Amino acid sequence: MIIPLDRHSQKPIYLQIRDYLSRLIRSGKIPAGQKLPSIRVLSESIQVNKLTVIEAYSLLEADGLIYARQGSGYFVNRITSDFTLRSHFAPAQKVIISEGGGSFSEQYIASLQAQQQSDIIDFSSGFPHNSSSNNLQRIAKRAMTKATDTLFKYDFPQGQLLLRQLIAQMLVPQGLEVSPEEIIITTGSEQALSLAMQYYLQPSDWVIVETPTYHGALGILENLGAKVIGIPMTAEGMNLELLEQYLQSHRPKLIYTISTLQNPTGITTSQVHRQKLLALAQEYECLILEDNAYEGLNFEPVPAPIKALDRHNLVTYISTFSKTLMPGLRVGYMVVTGEHYQHLVKQKLLNDLHVSTVSQAIVSEFLGSGNYRRHLSRLRTSNLHSRNVMLQALEHYFPDAIAWTIPKGGLFLWTHLPDHLPIQAICQEALSHNILVANGAVFFPGQGYPAMRLNFCHTPEDIEQGIEILGRLIKNYLTPSFQSFSFKSPELNTAS
Repeated sequence: MIIPLDRHSQKPIYLQIRDYLSRLIRSGKIPAGQKLPSIRVLSESIQVNKLTVIEAYSLLEADGLIYARQGSGYFVNRITSDFTLRSHFAPAQKVIISEGGGSFSEQYIASLQAQQQSDIIDFSSGFPHNSSSNNLQRIAKRAMTKATDTLFKYDFPQGQLLLRQLIAQMLVPQGLEVSPEEIIITTGSEQALSLAMQYYLQPSDWVIVETPTYHGALGILENLGAKVIGIPMTAEGMNLELLEQYLQSHRPKLIYTISTLQNPTGITTSQVHRQKLLALAQEYECLILEDNAYEGLNFEPVPAPIKALDRHNLVTYISTFSKTLMPGLRVGYMVVTGEHYQHLVKQKLLNDLHVSTVSQAIVSEFLGSGNYRRHLSRLRTSNLHSRNVMLQALEHYFPDAIAWTIPKGGLFLWTHLPDHLPIQAICQEALSHNILVANGAVFFPGQGYPAMRLNFCHTPEDIEQGIEILGRLIKNYLTPSFQSFSFKSPELNTAS
């Protein structure tokens, strides 16, 4: 490949390479899927240093124009404009009040079993696809060398100081300024949720959740004997009008929310929505549990967490490295300010003493070496490509009666089916075709609407095959009357 370069220009060479390739890709002259010259070949053909090509390719990758395939090189992404994709997600605004919720354990075990079978396309998983770093062995070995002394000792329940310092530094660019003394390292975010809910709630306490919401949290609430109020999601986030109504009528102890890349819908709320939600919590003296397990997987900038706006210690913030680094490390954390911190540290100690020092050391090495930032950049690029492939497959294979969200990152999108469709039968029939999907019913604390959560982190071939089969199955259940189905505008439910 010949790239015209002006070596006397004030514009750096790597930017000239990036801009030239960007124009070719955006114009379609380099089509989607085409492999770019290797770093060595391009550096030799245009007579520049390999590091210059690496920098140019990194920028193209960050722009979502190309993606790296392990062991194969760089390929052109499928360019998809969000504005040309249809999303008519507008479910009926029905509040759900229940003491039960979800089937987390069954869904979790089914997904694990599916991973043992090479012929299963698992759209149900809550895990990233091949998210481990190529340098894992080298980084883990270096981490173990540095951590030798700590491996033969018990550690503090709140976690190693170095890791807490690095997490505090990581959170600053996200708009959240906290000290290491306000961070507790946990065994994944699931333990953080469990610790917080056990601490803040008593049996029969009222809790606000979004509907749909993370089914693991519903399972914990059910186990605690809490009473759940499910406030419906809109395309902008939790319905704040209904939230205020039920804050006033039921005086809940806690609001559980996923503000960024919500699981399962993929919706990210705006800064204004976050400010209003926090203001309502302050007015009605209700605590907030903010679960941002997918932070760092956003394709574009997102607002600062609700916790960053908190001046009255109402918000407990939770996240994890399971969705971004390696699920098996089981390292999460919680940000707790004010008087609650020491109480939760004590509860953590009584729960499991401390998180694995090996896992903490590996995460610390990733963060401290800068490898985590580079890993996230590659992961976001790969996920964006996969999301676009799935969205285009949905456009091609799914009938017009189906609506879905267009997430700006994360791992999932949410498909909303007509009310009359037998979602359980569709899921079972899909499994007979080796396609495992997450039945949307498990994400509601009671009776919800027919839906599926789809993990888009798969190869283009698996996405194309899986969505084609799902679309065919759904069409088989649609009668002519269903074909004319259209989603109505949301109606507020004023029942208490």
